[in-house]
Amino acid sequence: MLNRRVLLCWSLLTLSSTALAGPAEDLATFLKTTRSDDTSIPVASWTRRPLTKSEADQATQALLTHFTAARRASLDPEWQAKAIKAADQTLKFEYRTFGDKPANGRSLWISMHGGGSTTAKINDQQWQNQVRLYEPSEGIYLAPRAPTDTWNMWHQSHMDALLDRLIEAAIVCADVDPNRVYLMGYSAGGDGVYQLAPRMADRFAAAAMMAGHPNDAKPDGLRNLSFTIHMGANDSAFNRNDVARQWGEMLGSLHKTDQGGYFHLTKLHEGKGHWMDRQDAEALAWMAAHTRRTTPDRIVWAQSSTTHKRFYWVGTEQPAAGSRLDLRLNGNTITVDLSTSITQFTLLVNDQCIDLDQPIRISGLSLADLDIYATRSIHDIWTSLNERFDPAYLPSARVKVKLEKDNAPAVPPATK
Repeated sequence: MLNRRVLLCWSLLTLSSTALAGPAEDLATFLKTTRSDDTSIPVASWTRRPLTKSEADQATQALLTHFTAARRASLDPEWQAKAIKAADQTLKFEYRTFGDKPANGRSLWISMHGGGSTTAKINDQQWQNQVRLYEPSEGIYLAPRAPTDTWNMWHQSHMDALLDRLIEAAIVCADVDPNRVYLMGYSAGGDGVYQLAPRMADRFAAAAMMAGHPNDAKPDGLRNLSFTIHMGANDSAFNRNDVARQWGEMLGSLHKTDQGGYFHLTKLHEGKGHWMDRQDAEALAWMAAHTRRTTPDRIVWAQSSTTHKRFYWVGTEQPAAGSRLDLRLNGNTITVDLSTSITQFTLLVNDQCIDLDQPIRISGLSLADLDIYATRSIHDIWTSLNERFDPAYLPSARVKVKLEKDNAPAVPPATK
């Protein structure tokens, strides 16, 4: 039996060891005892303790390992069945694999078929045509079947959730490089590219629109996504050819005033109508030269009627159709453009994006600049992973910013 003195020494040693254990060690201990498919955040104070950069790196790797296993268990049955489920819809797909797998994983080419408001049989035929239409030199070439048979089959609101889940499945089940995911589509699929690329630009490395029409889409959100347009010069139905020229001109104008963004290529194929005799396949080599920009120095987030809560390194809890957020990042200074209409947003940052050991300056507003700090925490890393499984860009700190009516930031001053 331990005497009182020995027991006291043992208790002090235990307390000392506990005090010395950091949040990363607490996380490792917790993950050893939790279910491999459980991704709920534990209710514990250590999840919110500030982390050093080294501790955040350790926690990030541990949580990525845990979440990868959990995501694979959830998504592998759908990947094997070639049927992704989200937003009360099912996205069936077929795929072919080309080339040798690079060290960082395969590229993924999501290729959307034509058709639209017609019979399921005709849309099925269009889908099977798309399965055979293109051949990248390397990667998984994947042709999904639109969940509906409507004219806007590829840009209804459920498509965003389906594509998000499809990309996650490809990452964990097929070893896809999250920085080399490409979006493309022909005819009605091209309509979808015009719409989906600006609102999901932070998911893709490049996008190619073939023979489609933008309808009410706008190019503003393409600032960091390389975008190519291919159109038959004689494809005059719905004014597709003239609209393609107009989009090329708009992207050219945007690039002229912002040399760091809006990289694009527009090509109208002479003598071709709606079918371009596969000349549009040259888009694949152009796309393959581009990789995703995870921490761009400028974000232009123009919300469409289908809203999102996250875009690159910024998020919002109150997304509104038609709202606009224009932020420029230079070192640790974030400049808010006065065209911004979003009054509340959250910085989703890590040490790839910004120096989290230094204050972040919010600038470009009507009053004096204000410095704030972002604090890394396991809670923020965990929250980010629950929102989106993206191994290539995982925020370790989340800072809420609120802009008042006079554009003054309502955030606490820096204290550390």
